Amino acid sequence: MVDLDSEVPPLPPRYRFRDLLLGDQGWQSDDRVQVEFYMNENTFKERLKLFFIKNQRSSLRIRLFNFSLKLLSCFLYIVRVLLDDPTQGLGCKELNRSCSTNQNYTPGTIDWSPIIWVNRSLPLWGLQVSVAVISLFETLLLSYLSYKGNIWEQILRIPFLLEIINAVPFIITIFWPVLRNLFIPVFLNCWLAKHALENMINDLHRAIQRTQSAMFNQVLILISTLLCLIFTCICGIQHLERAGNRLTLFDSLYFCIVTFSTVGFGDVTPRIWPSKLLVVIMICVALVVLPIQFEQLAYLWMERQKSGGNYSRYRAQTEKHVVLCVSSLKIDLLMDFLNEFYAHPRLQDYYVVILCPTEMDAQVRRVLQIPMWSQRVIYLQGSALKDQDLLRAKMDDAEACFILSSRCEVDRTAADHQTILRAWAVKDFAPNCPLYVQILKPENKFHIKFADHVVCEEEFKYAMLALNCICPATSTLITLLVHTSRGQDCQQSPEQWQKMYGRCSGNEVYHINLEESTFFAEYEGKSFTYASFHAHKKFGVCLIGVRKEDNKNILLNPGPRYIMSSTDICFYINITKEENSAFKKQEKHRRNHESKLSYHGASRLPVHSIIASMGTVAIDLQDTGCRTSSGATLALPPDGGKEGRRPSIAPVLEVADSSSLQTCDLLSDQSEDETTPSDDEVSAGLEYAKGYPPYSPYIGSSPTFCHLLHEKVPFCCLRLDKGCQHNYYEDAKAYGFKNKLIIVAAETAGNGLYNFIVPLRAYYRPKKELNPIVLLLDNPLDDLLRCGVTFAANMVVVDKESTMSAEEDYMADAKTIVNVQTLFRLFSSLSIITELTHPANMRFMQFRAKDCYSLALSKLEKKEREKGSNLAFMFRLPFAAGRVFSISMLDTLLYQSFVKDYMISITRLLLGLDTTPGSGFLCSMKITEEDLWIRTYARLYQKLCSSTGDIPIGVYRTESQKLATSESQISISVEEWEDTKDTKEQFSYRGNHRNSTSSDQSDHPLLRRKSMQWARRLSRRAPRHSGKTAEKINQQRMNLYRRSERQELAELVKNRMKHLGLSPAGYDEMNDHQNTLSYILINPSPDTRLELNDIVYLIRPDPLTYVPNAAPSRKDSFCNTVGQDTREETQL
Repeated sequence: MVDLDSEVPPLPPRYRFRDLLLGDQGWQSDDRVQVEFYMNENTFKERLKLFFIKNQRSSLRIRLFNFSLKLLSCFLYIVRVLLDDPTQGLGCKELNRSCSTNQNYTPGTIDWSPIIWVNRSLPLWGLQVSVAVISLFETLLLSYLSYKGNIWEQILRIPFLLEIINAVPFIITIFWPVLRNLFIPVFLNCWLAKHALENMINDLHRAIQRTQSAMFNQVLILISTLLCLIFTCICGIQHLERAGNRLTLFDSLYFCIVTFSTVGFGDVTPRIWPSKLLVVIMICVALVVLPIQFEQLAYLWMERQKSGGNYSRYRAQTEKHVVLCVSSLKIDLLMDFLNEFYAHPRLQDYYVVILCPTEMDAQVRRVLQIPMWSQRVIYLQGSALKDQDLLRAKMDDAEACFILSSRCEVDRTAADHQTILRAWAVKDFAPNCPLYVQILKPENKFHIKFADHVVCEEEFKYAMLALNCICPATSTLITLLVHTSRGQDCQQSPEQWQKMYGRCSGNEVYHINLEESTFFAEYEGKSFTYASFHAHKKFGVCLIGVRKEDNKNILLNPGPRYIMSSTDICFYINITKEENSAFKKQEKHRRNHESKLSYHGASRLPVHSIIASMGTVAIDLQDTGCRTSSGATLALPPDGGKEGRRPSIAPVLEVADSSSLQTCDLLSDQSEDETTPSDDEVSAGLEYAKGYPPYSPYIGSSPTFCHLLHEKVPFCCLRLDKGCQHNYYEDAKAYGFKNKLIIVAAETAGNGLYNFIVPLRAYYRPKKELNPIVLLLDNPLDDLLRCGVTFAANMVVVDKESTMSAEEDYMADAKTIVNVQTLFRLFSSLSIITELTHPANMRFMQFRAKDCYSLALSKLEKKEREKGSNLAFMFRLPFAAGRVFSISMLDTLLYQSFVKDYMISITRLLLGLDTTPGSGFLCSMKITEEDLWIRTYARLYQKLCSSTGDIPIGVYRTESQKLATSESQISISVEEWEDTKDTKEQFSYRGNHRNSTSSDQSDHPLLRRKSMQWARRLSRRAPRHSGKTAEKINQQRMNLYRRSERQELAELVKNRMKHLGLSPAGYDEMNDHQNTLSYILINPSPDTRLELNDIVYLIRPDPLTYVPNAAPSRKDSFCNTVGQDTREETQL
């Protein structure tokens, strides 16, 4: 039988029961082969190379030791020179005796023995030999370690040759003592010390992991080169003159300084030709080496001026600074930022570090050289995507980082992508640095939701354009609120409207805690409307909103039901903030005397005027007593007493009740019943409901409660110029719209249009006032006529993005300006609202070359700019009237948010971009003849607060203005002038003629008188000529006066309308509404007189705040669920 034990292999030594459970790991480990990597670094040569060359810290120590040896050798040489005597210490006794017998120097002969031999003591010789041996050993070792196959490359290097010259002779003297006193040019070690210093600086920067400064290195090289030249010349002249004048080291130093400075006194000169030759050689070397060094230094200085250098860590830790990141820095952007940023007193000690990848242009360079900015602004050329450049700007120590987009780019999406990457890079490098980001496209906003403050250009642009259609000049109102001004612009102007407009433009939004406020502390426990009215009555400030201590949401005009608390943050509009105000109580008799003064028109200053001077305001306190309803302020005008006494204004209650919240007749909104559709809606087949839009065009859009259709309209029906199977209309006239159109002329239909449509369809707007919106993607004349431009309420022209790539920046608006000017000429009665890129181009809107008034405004703008005004363009008529604005003006909104972190939120609430439950909205009302009994702004404030709870914040006023016209635009009818004989007929004709002129014409007596005389002379001379001549003159007269330019344009439009099959009946070419000027009065004084057709800006309380929690109505019940889902999905 076979022995089974002999056939079974034995178990491995480490094979245990544990191995049966865990697997055969022992066998697996026995099959592995251990591989050691980087074995070449374990050799002796590689270890030496790692220590002497590769390792930064050890290499730095070796360089420092080598540098110290070279300095020590130079020091020992100086000691040897000071101890040496040229008459002693020769190499042999024979030479010593010959020197003693020949003591007198004879010209033409040179005693070479003092040059060849020196006196070197034994201890000094020992030290120099030791230094030489160590230096030679180190040099040979480093040459061996850096050897790469070419030995001659190592030998013929200048540092190696100098080392051989200075070290080998000392080693020879060890074996040949006779040569111990032989002269060795040890002073040449200064050049080796310079070489070691350069290597040491490089290793130092590598060791501390910092970017070396090329400027510092070049300055160090230049200084060391100059010192080496001087030291070499000193030692060489001193040694060679041992056989001549026997100069000391100090004499040699004096000679070298005098020679190199090109002074050349001549009192110390070399005597023998070797020293003279050395001087010539050193001068030649200096003339070659030093200019090269200076050239490199100048080049690096210029490059540093371009790149900006570094912002030191010490300054970053001891001083406050902000960083401005832009892709390209333009002078307008820079000045807007600096003027707005440094307008706040507490920011005067801040520094601005600009980080820009492009080179600084000439205009920016000149501005930054002004002492006011050169001490505050630091320009760094670099990219925000590089940590190295962010470190140069000390981003981690910055108080804030502003990242601005380049709006002049053709591809605005690509510009946003660059901005997003910059924001990500800054957030990655400095997570605690507050970010203030400007973005162009709303669909890119959610990428930077982590930023502290974000301003989306298209959101604000379209929202302001929309509100301009329902609240005139909203863009001007917002622009003036977000700009810092003292309200001192144009106060010396002879025109009263400019004084009032410039004065009120200084109002801004401020905040203060209620319990710390002098304005509002006494209204604790009172209603919001009570506090707002009495604060305006007493101090002239306009309380517009509050924020609770435990809530981040700002409430604009929360209504009379809101009770003020001591911990509330109050937001108000005033010339300056309360902390910069001084309060003075006037005497009682003086107050009574002023109260009896009659109103003398707009030129009279307000009773409680606001005197702004050096950032401090003195406000006259008024009587705070609550006047009764029979008081003088509530009395009717004297001329109204004959017809009967009108009802007086009720006082504003401290705590409102439901009975006090009645709709004022002045502001009554007789909107239709929400549950019963009107006859027009039924006939048109339209059924509206209120709810949230079911879809949002981009992530991050704020859901807004607005008017919606029950059923979605097919896409084919949205084409106004083409019929479809649902309707056959091909122009706006055929639709028979009840309200006038709002036309939007844009280049593309972007997502930003959502913010244009939603404010025009907001839930608080009555359905009977909803205007049809027409989107015009191209605007030739035919398309304009088809879309109903002749009966449009407003036409909004958005800046064309295709012109952003213009070679000249200011030409980016050229296409928009010319198109708007064409519309202005063709349709004079059309209200055109335009958005431009550059504020300076606003002077070209509705341009009239020979308009004297426009020329006067141009001169006024220049004067205000010379005075340092940041809003010099505000007096241009199109901007003051709200017909044009530039989105770049809202850049200041982002800058202001650094000091006022609430400004973006308040602006979004005013524009309707955000909706907060309980927060009011911006609207307007018009003063009619029936409303003039209120008389003053203070009484209007009281009427609104006591009835509807509205808060007025400003007035939009329109005044008649006679503007000068150009001579070529005067239309004269010869036939009518010939029939005119007497003065009465001439006067009546002038009145008729004014209505037939173009929109930019007005009475010009001199031109009209000359034209009339010319026409009469022609008519009187007609019979004196022959028939042919008379016919020729008559033909010329008819061609000259037959029709004006305006009539030609009107004829052109009518012909095109007839060609398109449109009726020209609605084209009112002679309607003239341009001979007026409009402007805004923000928070005017309480005794400002109201005028007919004034439009008052109101912040109306949220109507939904007062609606009880009842069952939803029939029309909006279906969309509540959709609105809630949309809110959850779209809100960031």
